[in-house]
Amino acid sequence: MSFPSAGPAMPHAVPPMPPPAVELRGVLRRYGSDDTAVTALDRVSIAFPPGSWTAVMGPSGSGKSTLLHCAAGLDRADEGQVLVAGRDITRAPEHVLTELRRRSLGFVFQNFNLVGALTAEQNVALPLRLAGVRVKREQVRAALADVGLGDRGGHRPRELSGGQQQRVAIARAMVTRPDVLFADEPTGALDSRSARTVLGLMRRVVQGSPQCVVMVTHDPVAASAADAVVFLRDGRLVDRLVGASARDVADRLATLED
Repeated sequence: MSFPSAGPAMPHAVPPMPPPAVELRGVLRRYGSDDTAVTALDRVSIAFPPGSWTAVMGPSGSGKSTLLHCAAGLDRADEGQVLVAGRDITRAPEHVLTELRRRSLGFVFQNFNLVGALTAEQNVALPLRLAGVRVKREQVRAALADVGLGDRGGHRPRELSGGQQQRVAIARAMVTRPDVLFADEPTGALDSRSARTVLGLMRRVVQGSPQCVVMVTHDPVAASAADAVVFLRDGRLVDRLVGASARDVADRLATLED
């Protein structure tokens, strides 16, 4: 008994690659005008994939914070494009950017930026309230438990150590499950033990997750905890290291500061 030929095997469809979590394409940012103009970013192009942690380093004035602020829509590029999950936000109106930051982006800064009159739970719940989302207390408590502060929800910032305050700030940034966490010197005000705890939390953010972390730091130890380190000098990307040790990072940074 014969059967009709099934014909040539059809190739398996390859699922499309997800767009970068954040991408800068030829971004130029200048401050001032005419003879006093300063180029903070000089046509920078870089992509940060989902599920990755990238540290951004460079000498003072190299453009690190400007890169972060442009990527997060906190500052406007003069030229080029900024895309978040494939969506061009370069010329988006402020209300669109505000909504994007509330729902898709998280922020952690060196000085914590907690509201002193609010408890830890209330600080963590703040992004949900601002986004008009119904706050579930168990969700807030779970976010605090994730950073090891499940028993500190009723404490105000002044009743917490610096490391604990930064962990509250991370819980606040992550409670909305943002696609991207931007961190600007998150360990700069912490002792070494607290810094290790915070870096461990950031590793958990991207471990087996599509979430992305972009971290500006001056600390080679903090940078070495990331998947990759990119270096800026005079507003330009000049190098990238993957899986580098703190010594490797420090040595490369030293060459840029000469």
